[in-house]
This record gives sequence, C-alpha cells and structure tokens, in this order.
Amino acid sequence: MKMKAAVLYEPNKPMVVETIELEEPKEGEVLVRIVAAGVCYSDYHIMLGEWTHLLPVVLGHEGAGVVEQVGPGVSRLTPGQSVILNFRANCGTCHYCIIGRPVLCNGVDAPRNTMFDGSSRLSKDGKTIHHFARTSCFAEYAVVPESGAVAIRADMPLDKACLVGCSVMTGVGAVINTAKIEAGSSVAVIGCGGIGLNAVQGAALGGANQIIAIDMLENKLDYARTFGATDTINASTGDAVAQVMNLTGRGVDYAFEAIGNTQTIHQAYEMLAPGGTAVVVGMAPENDEVSINALSFPRTEKSIVGSWYGGARPWVDLPRISDLYLNGKLKIDPMISRTYGLDEINTAYDALAAGEVARSIIVFECPPAVIPRSKVLGASRPD
Repeated sequence: MKMKAAVLYEPNKPMVVETIELEEPKEGEVLVRIVAAGVCYSDYHIMLGEWTHLLPVVLGHEGAGVVEQVGPGVSRLTPGQSVILNFRANCGTCHYCIIGRPVLCNGVDAPRNTMFDGSSRLSKDGKTIHHFARTSCFAEYAVVPESGAVAIRADMPLDKACLVGCSVMTGVGAVINTAKIEAGSSVAVIGCGGIGLNAVQGAALGGANQIIAIDMLENKLDYARTFGATDTINASTGDAVAQVMNLTGRGVDYAFEAIGNTQTIHQAYEMLAPGGTAVVVGMAPENDEVSINALSFPRTEKSIVGSWYGGARPWVDLPRISDLYLNGKLKIDPMISRTYGLDEINTAYDALAAGEVARSIIVFECPPAVIPRSKVLGASRPD
C-alpha cells in the first residue's frame, strides 16, 4: 500500500515528507493506522548524526493508533483495537523476557532497523527504507511485530496515549520500576523536558517528600511545578549541585538525569546524599563517556544505575499508565505544548531543539485503510 511518511535521507538535513510503499504484515505482525506520534529527542540524535543508523529511515518511536490488519499467527490483537506502540518489541522467550525484563530482550537476532525476520516492510521505487526501533511511526501506517503494539482501553484518547509509549513510561517507570523510591524520600530531576516532567510526576506518585526540578529554562521549570515539583533550580544562575546541597543540607536520596549529557550525569551523582542513587535516564550521544572518582563509591555507598524505557513490562505497564490517566491520577494533557501535521514535522523538531515545548505531537488524519476482507485475519474490520 502507498502512504505518506517522513523520511530521513541524510543527517543534519530536513526529513522529506513523501509517498512510499508499505508491505502488508507477515507472520506475527500487525498493521497499525497511526493516529498520533510524539516528537522525541531520541529521533533527533539520529537526525543530528549523534547515533549511527542506516539511512534512509522512517523515524518515530512514540506512537498510538488503531489495528487495521493482523498477519498469520497473531493471537493477542484484532482489527479495531486501540494500541500504543512498544519500541522494545520482544521475543517473549529469552532469559530477560522470562524474568520480567523484556526491554533487555536479546532473543531476536535481526537488527532493530528491520522486522524480526531481518527484512524491511518500507520501500520507495524498489529501494529499501529502514525501520527505526521497529515502529517508524512518522508515517500514516506502521507494520510492527505483535509484541510491538499493546492493546489499551478504547476510551483512552490516542493523542495522549502516544506519549505513554515513550516519555511517560520512561520517566514514571524510572522512578517507580527502576529506582523504586520510598515514600518520604528526596528527589532531584535534572532536565524538565517530556521525560523529566514524567520523572517529576512519578516521584509525586511514589510519595516523595521533596522533588527538586532542575533546568536552565524558566518555562521548563514552570511545567515542572505543574507536575509536582516542590522546589526548582535554574542551573543557568549557578552551580546546581551547590544549590541542591543548600536546599537539602545533605543531598538527595535519588537523582534522575533526564538529558543524556556527561556533565549532568556527573552532577546527578555529586548531588546525592551518602547512600543515594543516581538514575541515568537521558540518552547521550553514543560515544560519550563519564568519569567518576572510583574511591567515592565505597566511601559514600552511592550508586549509579541506568534505566531503559523505565524498566517497562509493556503489556502490564502501558495499560496501567493509561488507567492512571483516565482515573485522573496522572497528567498528560499539560505536557502537550503544540500539535502539528506530518507536513510540519521539521518545524516541530526546530521547536524541540529550541526548548520551546514540553512535548509536541504529530496528529494524523488518515482514514482507515481499505483492505480486502480476505486479508483481515482474526476479526472483521469495523466500519
């Protein structure tokens, strides 16, 4: 089928919005009509050439939509279901999947710019276009593995659900799943973009007594107060570590780095109280390294850990977060600063780079695909 998509051909060049080809789903795959997709910095790393990826590629990993068609062997999804895309589609049978850590799945040999069988469903004029994270949702439709689409309640607005697929899960999950903070603890969050704001509200959900939001932009700190920050620090006005120490007297129990910068990762460690834990959530350029004094580990019993996708168990956590939103216990609406059409995607990334937004989303107005009834397996497609 033909569809409109945003294709990145070269780093540091705008994406090209054009018509490309999408093959129908194969064994164990589903076709999803994309309703909304988040504008996330992880895609921007590839646009800037900071992460290596085969080109051309359709980016986008934070998406939600409706199942249009299922391939042979699919049992958990049927046409018409609302889904959030899971950019860590997993095999379900490897060691990490079995022990409940599916984001660390290593049971699929194919690279993540392809489907599980090692091939692409995207092309133009017979030439391959690569997938990104097996989602590629900067397009009207996406073919993903069955485990890459998680069913949610039909009453969950999909323009909010798309953010659950990355920023909400990553930020809230880093606090609840990875750090497992205790009620009454003190928390610092460095970086108040989409993921940092969700770390702030994750800390509030977890019962933190003091939540210190740190950023260099006042508009981001204003957002953080909305999401539950008890204190804010503008790092452009002075040493953020010293300011945290002044606020707390001893440092924080937990520090969450949500930028992906070597300096702020080091700051997260330095602002900890003895016995504290720094959680690196931000995604840095792939060749960056951090240096920390080795003797400080035994002397202070501080620790530093990583959090990948908020330690998600997607088929458990994504529906649970959607329920929290629908029950009024978790905020998503204030996070959405702007909405754009697919044709405006490069403008959306300019706004992200300028720090103008908490989160932006791309909203699609593509009608359901016209699929021959014999191709719709497992259930009839609703009108």
